[in-house]
Amino acid sequence: MSVSGAVFLYLSDETLAGLGISTAEVVQVIEEAVLAQAQGALWASPKSALLPGDGRYMMTTLSASDDPGLTVVKAVMVSPRNPARGLSGVNGAIMLLDSETGELRAVMDANWVTGVRTACLSAVIAKRLADPGAASVAFIGCGVQARSHLDAFAELFPLAEIRAFGRGQANIERLCDAARGKGLAARACATARDAVDGADLVVSSVTLSYGVEPFVDARWLKPGAFAAITDLAIPWVPEGMGAFGTVIIDDRAQEAASERPMVAGELISGDLTEIVSGRQSAEFSPEKRSAFVFRGIAVGDFALAALAYERAKADGRGQAVSG
Repeated sequence: MSVSGAVFLYLSDETLAGLGISTAEVVQVIEEAVLAQAQGALWASPKSALLPGDGRYMMTTLSASDDPGLTVVKAVMVSPRNPARGLSGVNGAIMLLDSETGELRAVMDANWVTGVRTACLSAVIAKRLADPGAASVAFIGCGVQARSHLDAFAELFPLAEIRAFGRGQANIERLCDAARGKGLAARACATARDAVDGADLVVSSVTLSYGVEPFVDARWLKPGAFAAITDLAIPWVPEGMGAFGTVIIDDRAQEAASERPMVAGELISGDLTEIVSGRQSAEFSPEKRSAFVFRGIAVGDFALAALAYERAKADGRGQAVSG
């Protein structure tokens, strides 16, 4: 479909998932965006979030660049009551505007971008800190983020098995089925400790709620294990976080501006920009546990949304909306 003359392009989650974008491509554009921001060629505001106190979680990101010439705005909400309505637990939208004129270029569903972006942020650090021969991954939380991380890590590592621990049986079964579809062994675990014991990789992605009583202890992880912690470390026992020899976060400035820190400041070894730019070294150590603890950053949304927009235009995908 030609989109010449269209006011804007609409890209659904299904269309975005069908663009054939690989983990390696997303990792590359995220790293390029991180470096562009460090060089002053891409601008981003710290992620903003609202927690009304009833289980909902609302967040926005804002980023812009003149190469490509886009401003990207994302708004997403997590609602724990959505599954009972027959809806996804996470919903939102992304707007792409021309960075010079402000004209609307595209509107995207946000779920695919959020899931893939988050998993590929993890991949940026995992390819540096995790065991290159990692064969097992434990999932604490088995929803969308778990499935996105399974896809990304299956591209990066020679996985042989997964362990799954979570509250929703349907999500556990869906994750295990996805793993078996990739030729991996998969088992549900009765406890978080059973899941992480001996695992090479751990992915923590429980639904965000500060009412959660911590139930995962870093001291359970074997030396050399790597943890991708996408849930602000809410389910992790604070007293155990010192067991990580290396802790990377996504953005020091964003963390400093946040009301509630994810981890104690003295435990932080570096952030994403420091790692990608080489200012802080990061490599796998079989003696040390390591973790990437992150909130999500606007440059990740920018990188993937821009890549998907350009790919969709080149492939003639999406719905042209005019008038």
